[in-house]
Amino acid sequence: MSTTTLSVIVPVYNEQYIVQTSLRRLEMLGGSPLLRRIKVIVVDDCSSDQTPSILRRFQESLDGSFGGSKFEWVFLRHEQNQGKGGAIRTGLRHADTELTVIHDADLEYHPRDLLKMIPLFLEQNADAVFGSRFVVSEFKRALFFRHTLGNRLLTLLCDLVCDLNLTDMETCYKMVRTGLLQSIPLESADFRIEPELTIKLAKRGAHIYEVPISYAGRTYQEGKKINWRDGILALQALLKYAASDRVYTADAYGSEILARLHRAPRFTRWMADTVRPYVGKRVLETGAGIGNLTVHLLPRPVYWATDVNPLYLDDLRKLSQSRPYLRVACTDIIDADSFPSDQRFDTVLCLNVLEHVKDDAAALRNIRASLDEGGRAIVLVPQGSRLYGSLDRVLGHYRRYTREQLIALGEQVHFRVQAVLNFNRVGAPAWWFNGRVLQRTTFGLGQIKLLNLLVPLLRRLDPWLPLPPLSLIAIFEKVAGRDGTSK
Repeated sequence: MSTTTLSVIVPVYNEQYIVQTSLRRLEMLGGSPLLRRIKVIVVDDCSSDQTPSILRRFQESLDGSFGGSKFEWVFLRHEQNQGKGGAIRTGLRHADTELTVIHDADLEYHPRDLLKMIPLFLEQNADAVFGSRFVVSEFKRALFFRHTLGNRLLTLLCDLVCDLNLTDMETCYKMVRTGLLQSIPLESADFRIEPELTIKLAKRGAHIYEVPISYAGRTYQEGKKINWRDGILALQALLKYAASDRVYTADAYGSEILARLHRAPRFTRWMADTVRPYVGKRVLETGAGIGNLTVHLLPRPVYWATDVNPLYLDDLRKLSQSRPYLRVACTDIIDADSFPSDQRFDTVLCLNVLEHVKDDAAALRNIRASLDEGGRAIVLVPQGSRLYGSLDRVLGHYRRYTREQLIALGEQVHFRVQAVLNFNRVGAPAWWFNGRVLQRTTFGLGQIKLLNLLVPLLRRLDPWLPLPPLSLIAIFEKVAGRDGTSK
């Protein structure tokens, strides 16, 4: 039987009368055979009542009998109130399990419903599971028609933004793969965290499921905190995060910068159309990212999409679930052993990758070794050392190439140069202005959207523009006998 591990983040603020009961309810999770480890992270968000002392007494009362040996407890406190979103971010820094869920300390939700969510991760490869109060469930408390109406309106608007069919965006019970959740930059301090997280999960292409849950809502006399003002703030959040593309935290791979470039799908299609005439039937794509180019070149009898970024590999695996001919692997072009050992290809795609490695000649040799005789390496690199600026540095570019340097590099590793194509002349002035003049470290979202809008016109004008290209595309061919070993 497959099992998993779960972190439960419990934001707490002024819940002196019920927090202990809420925490003790979590004990029932220990009886699940699907969970081998449970980490409960309690974050007291600077409560001003007796909540801190009650939490201390509860912590002191814990022993090995609570839920058995599966449980691990972490108690944290904010010295200043940071809101629900702040408490979630604090708790998330301590999550080290496969899955994470938020459990409010208000008794409106029952942790037995969490056990409905776990099988979807184990059996359906879910990325996130939401507990819906509006899908048919065992029970719900009849309260506040205006709240239900507001929730349904907010969910409808969120569905329009995300192109989803969720029934309960505002639900507290959102269980998410921890690695995915930690890679999303969460900004909201209050209940706006709900639409923010939902929209950003959708923009990351997460596989989101819903399960019915029971709901015992509170009245305001019983301590309910959310009100109509939070509904207005949620509407503002929907507008803000609908327009935002900040869906990756800063990392060593530049994921957050590359995410913005993915907002120009027409540009990616232009690139795919340019290289497609040279692409064969057995393809290895290095640096495939989240598969934006990949989908334009499929299907093929054999297609391996590879990357070194674990976040991108997760996205590629999701892409492969409905494409049995698509294989996904972690391949580093400077590590020959990371290439598929039992495969040879007629095409290796290396687009916007070679400039990221110190030893580009060694990387190109590894690519050549993975090709059949007569196979092609399609290599796209940035052109022109005079264009090198802040954007190159933040993207981790070691160099930009001249046509002569690219040809010499290919010949150095015994490729025959079939062609070198100019690509994207129109992008060169924008790159120079952003990277050399403005010294920017990212692209303006407006610029990217404008580029995407104008691509149909620009790709027709591009061959006639008297400008140097932003990129070069080399078509290298592996020819028998050029390295003195093949016959």
